[in-house]
Amino acid sequence: MPAPESSDVPSTAPLSTLTDDTDSDVDGGSSGGAGGGNGAGSDDDDLLPKPPEPEKSRSRVRTTVEWLLVIGGALLVALLVRTFFIQAFWIPSDSMEPTLHKGDRVLVNKLSYKLHDVNRGDVIVFRRPEAARSANPDDDIEDLIKRVIGLPGDTISTVDGVIHINDDPLPEPYLPEGTLSVMPNGEDMAPEVIPEGEFFVMGDNRGNSQDSRYFGTIDEDLIVGRAFVRIYPLGDIGGL
Repeated sequence: MPAPESSDVPSTAPLSTLTDDTDSDVDGGSSGGAGGGNGAGSDDDDLLPKPPEPEKSRSRVRTTVEWLLVIGGALLVALLVRTFFIQAFWIPSDSMEPTLHKGDRVLVNKLSYKLHDVNRGDVIVFRRPEAARSANPDDDIEDLIKRVIGLPGDTISTVDGVIHINDDPLPEPYLPEGTLSVMPNGEDMAPEVIPEGEFFVMGDNRGNSQDSRYFGTIDEDLIVGRAFVRIYPLGDIGGL
């Protein structure tokens, strides 16, 4: 008697269904894992440095510009001070000893003679006159420093090596005792009237100074200013 065929059909259908459902569950878990991987990637991106905010960048630019303006302003002020007010000069020779020594640094006030007249005894810096250039063509020093001895209208002369102004001996406490002020040939200076607008200048080292005894009086327009303080060496800082 043949066996009934319908008894095998129900046993196979549920197996197929279970297999499909299981595969679907596994695939879903894989997708979830992949999704979790993408999530981890997003967290790593959050750790990367962020670009600077526009406001902070603008602040840095403003700070830089402000510092540049401050530095530029300071340089401009220094240039104006040097050009119109005060300038430092170094002493190139020993012609002003013992008052100033070679290598000393002094400050020169360029406004002094715009506010008052040149005074006898002032230590001044002036541009080298043409007569001095002719006497020493190889000397390239552009500015000289000497002491004002004679003023416009004075009659200057020497008697026994002592300077006389308008026939009166000139006190010179800045000179070592016994210093003689004579002409390059060792003789006394004959009386000479100083022209208007000009000055007779001499170095304090009378025996080793090329000054008005060599190149004559200097024009007031050549005067740069009055040396008023020595600033170097540091141990010799003081007024002149």
